[in-house]
Amino acid sequence: MRTFIVFGCGRFGSAVARRLYELDNEVVACDINPEKVDNIAPFVTDAIVCDVEDENATTELGLSNYDVAVIGIAENLMAAVMAVLAAKEAGIKKIIAKAPSTRAAKILLKVGADRIVYPEMDIGRRLADNLSNKNLIDSYEFSNGYKIFDMEVPENIIGSTISDIDYKKHYGLLVLMVNRDHDTHVNPSADFRFKKGDIITLLGTDEMMNKLTSNE
Repeated sequence: MRTFIVFGCGRFGSAVARRLYELDNEVVACDINPEKVDNIAPFVTDAIVCDVEDENATTELGLSNYDVAVIGIAENLMAAVMAVLAAKEAGIKKIIAKAPSTRAAKILLKVGADRIVYPEMDIGRRLADNLSNKNLIDSYEFSNGYKIFDMEVPENIIGSTISDIDYKKHYGLLVLMVNRDHDTHVNPSADFRFKKGDIITLLGTDEMMNKLTSNE
């Protein structure tokens, strides 16, 4: 079991805290607003009213006991900065902060955040990606620029095998699995033949995927 502290119980912070708790982690949620704390309390290990701009208040949280801090106070940059600083000074090894802009992100990274997330921007980009490619169902950020793409098999490759397409050689993409009806074929062999309705899961970058879709 890992221990998490989530600063900010708005829509983003509450969603993160609740899901982490559902996954059997120890989760403490903090917010300056008592009503928000009361709302999240039944869904986490503990919920605390805390003003992160008050150094004494954050000291009482015992931050050194947590593995990860999630900062979801995007509407108040000063409070977000103070939360990152408190987590950093306490020795929390992983600090993830929500940012409303690239300027705010730069500031949060400078003071100690390890990773920045842009929920609204990420959702917008995913929607644009999906709308621009008729076969793309969804995409998920993986690591270091790589994404996982779910796409319906294009009509022009129905009947072809993975070897015929050679995703790795021609596009740099890895075929992780293929979903067919209710069956999942993980790491399918080179002679796997695509059928209409197959859902292909690929690993690669946006550039790799664009190269593939431009040839459809």
